[in-house]
Amino acid sequence: MPWFKISNLFAGTENKLILSDFNLQINPGEVHAIMGPNGTGKSSLANVIAGNPKYSVSSGNILFKNIDILPLPPEQRASMGIFLGFQNPIDIPGVSVMTFLKYAINAQRAFNSLEPLDAPSLLKKVKIRAEALGIPNEMLKRPLNVGFSGGEKKRIETLQMALLEPELAILDEMDSGLDIDALKIVANGINVLKNNNRSFLLITHYDRLLSYVKPNFVHIMVNGKIVRSGDENLAKSLEKNGYTEFLNA
Repeated sequence: MPWFKISNLFAGTENKLILSDFNLQINPGEVHAIMGPNGTGKSSLANVIAGNPKYSVSSGNILFKNIDILPLPPEQRASMGIFLGFQNPIDIPGVSVMTFLKYAINAQRAFNSLEPLDAPSLLKKVKIRAEALGIPNEMLKRPLNVGFSGGEKKRIETLQMALLEPELAILDEMDSGLDIDALKIVANGINVLKNNNRSFLLITHYDRLLSYVKPNFVHIMVNGKIVRSGDENLAKSLEKNGYTEFLNA
């Protein structure tokens, strides 16, 4: 049985079908990249997997570790090991980064029948990961994402991923708005987490992230479905030729 598999998925919002007969299979330890033009459904796919209630599924299924996750609420999918790094992380005034991380980590531990981390252990764990991502202690005390630059928000997203250690990380345009230095830091955070039991689904417009995080497979998505799959050379050809041949197919 496949570790993660989407089969014949049709999904969308109340008034619009966005994903049309979408199929994808990911095995443990693999890095998959999905590329495609604006409006083709890439971010919608990420939200459907994560369980965003804005989207509804009319048919098809999504299996994760042999469990149908479609009936499950977003928090249960997350606790099972699915992580979504947002394209535009939201601001949460009044909740510090550290407080947010504490509740996220201990909620996951509770789901897995583990005791919550005490304050010293939690602080040590967060500081080690934050230092590796170039996140100063002062940022951990600030309200989550409030006044953060695009690069700072993506570093905090990467910190969340590093601390939660998901089995499937879906990163929706993590390279968007990053300068080259921030991109390298975020990419390094991804590469450090790569292992034979953790998989990544990278959603991106460009191949620059894929220069630092090498994918096993690259998929081209148009009109809500995958129309071509290949290796990293497929991403390189897109930089040269664009999506014209796929849009006109």
